[in-house]
Amino acid sequence: MNLIDVVLKEKSQIYDGIGSPDWKLSLWLLLAWAVIFLILVRGVRSSGKAAYFLAIFPYVVLLIILIRALTLEGAIDGVIFFVKPQWGELLNPKVWKEAVAQCFFSLAVGMGPIVMFSSFNNFKHNCHRDAMIVTTLDTFTSLLGGMTIFSILGNLAHNLGVDDISKVVKSGTGLAFISYPDAIAKFDVVPQLFSVLFFFMLFVLGVGSAVALHSAIITAVWDAFPKLKYWQVALGLSIIGYFCGLVYVTPGGQWILDIVDHYGGTTLIFVMAIIESMAIPWIYGLENLCQDVEYMVQRRVGLYWRLCWGLITPVFMIAVFIYSMVKYQWPTYAGNEYPDEALIGGLVVLVFGISQLIIWALWTISRDPTEVSLWAKVKKATKYSSEWGPNSIATKKAWLKYKEEAKTRREEIMIAKGHSYLRSKLYILLGLYDDFIPLDDGNSKL
Repeated sequence: MNLIDVVLKEKSQIYDGIGSPDWKLSLWLLLAWAVIFLILVRGVRSSGKAAYFLAIFPYVVLLIILIRALTLEGAIDGVIFFVKPQWGELLNPKVWKEAVAQCFFSLAVGMGPIVMFSSFNNFKHNCHRDAMIVTTLDTFTSLLGGMTIFSILGNLAHNLGVDDISKVVKSGTGLAFISYPDAIAKFDVVPQLFSVLFFFMLFVLGVGSAVALHSAIITAVWDAFPKLKYWQVALGLSIIGYFCGLVYVTPGGQWILDIVDHYGGTTLIFVMAIIESMAIPWIYGLENLCQDVEYMVQRRVGLYWRLCWGLITPVFMIAVFIYSMVKYQWPTYAGNEYPDEALIGGLVVLVFGISQLIIWALWTISRDPTEVSLWAKVKKATKYSSEWGPNSIATKKAWLKYKEEAKTRREEIMIAKGHSYLRSKLYILLGLYDDFIPLDDGNSKL
């Protein structure tokens, strides 16, 4: 195929190495990073303005392609194949594992951008509204993209005379650069225009994702070294990003991309997200989390959110992870096995990422100057520091006062009813304590 043989010059195996970067692809990669840097050069302000175009333009193109694709023969069969449920698959743990991975990928869960962008909001910003908007739009985008893809695949199956649409389904680059272009080339009206729009849309989507992910890294580094100018940090990390990306434009680059995504982009993020989903409600405390949210948005946290944060999400993710480990198979690329060196490299990426939690936890404990037992230092390290809270001093004082009053009210109820430790935790999980303190008249349930 032209993409694999001419553009990527992809190797059928990498036992003899991955080869050297292709100079043409290296220049295109340089252009992509130059665009990313220009968007990021002024910080979140410039990337926020660019987001209007980066977010809206793909919807316009997808809608145009969808309208055109639905007029093709066999398109309706593809849409029916897409929306027709297979109820038996709900009992397949692999489906749930892939669903979790898809949610993580599409929402960038555990990768930093959501936390980074939210850190620039006002402390009392309505995060509940944002969460509902983002997740709803993400679902809508998945449905829109799915209908577009399967309407085109339905037409492709019709042209090939194939009844089972699943036989023409490809994933990854095969879908984006083979199935889509093949179908677009069959358009009767200006196929060249649709081709340009489609590939420009892919570029815009890639740049949009890279801007969000790269902003999280830049912001973290800039927070650690505030004396540096933002553009200097952005430039330095963009240069590093470009040179790291050169490995992916080698003949064996797609092999490396796939294994790095498997260990660093999926497994590592999943493990860290599990730890985060346990640490926040179980160590920081579900009651602390709910009080923080209630103070910020002035709305009572409902039963649904409490059950998801405190029980369903962490337990479900742990169960999915255990299943994936029990059924684990070494990754392959296009059905071909990786050399041992590549698998070891992937495991090193995974172990290095997970070890950061252990290393910095030990570092924090070792820096505790107090003369107490090791267990006391561990418990102290799990508590939030005095710097935790709103950036504004006045807001922080009001927040601490609010939490203290809520805690006092909850403890009074616990003592009055003679609740044990376990029963009090159950009441907190179910939100049965009347410890919400409205600061205005506009409160309601989340």
